[in-house]
Amino acid sequence: MTVELQRLSNGLRIVTEHMPGLESASVGLWVAAGGRNERPEQNGIAHFLEHMAFKGTKTRSALQIAEAIEDVGGYINAYTSREVTAYYARVLRNDVSLAVDVLADILLNPVFHAREIEVERGVILQEIGQALDTPDDVIFDWLQDVAYPDQPLGRTILGPAERIKAFQRDDLATFVQEHYGPDQMILSAAGAVDHAALVRQAEALFGHLPARGTTEHVEARFGGGDVRREKALEQAHVALAFEGPGYRDDDIYVSQVYSVALGGGMSSRLFQEIREKRGLCYTIFSQAGAYADTGLTTIYAGTGGDEVPELLRLTLDEISRSADDMSLAEVERARAQMKAGLLMGLESPSSRAERLARLLQIWDRIPEISETVERIDAVDVARVRAFAAHVAQQAPAALALYGPIETAPSLEALGLHRAA
Repeated sequence: MTVELQRLSNGLRIVTEHMPGLESASVGLWVAAGGRNERPEQNGIAHFLEHMAFKGTKTRSALQIAEAIEDVGGYINAYTSREVTAYYARVLRNDVSLAVDVLADILLNPVFHAREIEVERGVILQEIGQALDTPDDVIFDWLQDVAYPDQPLGRTILGPAERIKAFQRDDLATFVQEHYGPDQMILSAAGAVDHAALVRQAEALFGHLPARGTTEHVEARFGGGDVRREKALEQAHVALAFEGPGYRDDDIYVSQVYSVALGGGMSSRLFQEIREKRGLCYTIFSQAGAYADTGLTTIYAGTGGDEVPELLRLTLDEISRSADDMSLAEVERARAQMKAGLLMGLESPSSRAERLARLLQIWDRIPEISETVERIDAVDVARVRAFAAHVAQQAPAALALYGPIETAPSLEALGLHRAA
């Protein structure tokens, strides 16, 4: 398998990985524009724009966009995160050029019909309502807000309903003008792809566009504190986060190994101690998330309202204890899980295309798989214990609680603290 990279004169990057033996390919455009690129009055516009991309162009109606891909048995979709918006398709090898043409069309030639804006506005308001009715979804938005208060990184990707109700065509066009330049995009493909052909097509479709310059993020500032919303639910939902490293930080792999060992599977500390031995919850896990300049080590659990204090106490006990007795076997198991997840993901062209785009956005190069594996293997017990000690003793924390939480302790009562 061969990774090839080309940069057009206007900054658009094309990266491909040919996968012998496949008859299909995944291809997409990754745009460095997500929720944290929005100004306060724009909150929700990146996600709104993603929805509108499929609602018609100067040459295709919404139905024709769907038919163009589905008539050849393909699949097309998109997503918005806090740092990127992605538009992608999966098709057979002979239809790659068609997929690229459709993706370029929806990004370069949207019409933003007033009627379609109103239709999609209703869809997004329904999506917001669904999220608010899903406790184990909405609690992470509240956690993000208390971790990064009054800044773009802390705002919900969907945006508040009052903003969604106000957006008009000019708002969408302005965001495109600000953030959808060729030097803010990556065309990534994996599977049965011809790199030279893709570069020629990209040059024809995007080569005439002027570079716009990349936009700087508002620097993240971890705040911390707690947010609690009481409601008569069957379960209390608990989300606890500690400030962690960004994805360019040397400790990013340490935080990931630690998170897997702490709560990444059925053999992890939190699962064994809190679910298996104590029966305090059905679901408990930890995860390490990262952005360009910050990150979060997050723990989530759902439990009975009366069990929240004990669950939090035991969770903090496990964090403290792991700084002293995290074992070699636990670290080796976590490293094995990470490497297996990485290598299993490489069997999918969709996963490979996304990986290429994200690595290129982070590093402006594509590290070899062996380099990533070496960095995972370099995480030893001493580094994991030191990271655990930092989490237990120094890292500022954020806590979100939802449901029957009358007895839940505050951040201060737990001995945790906000950022200075």
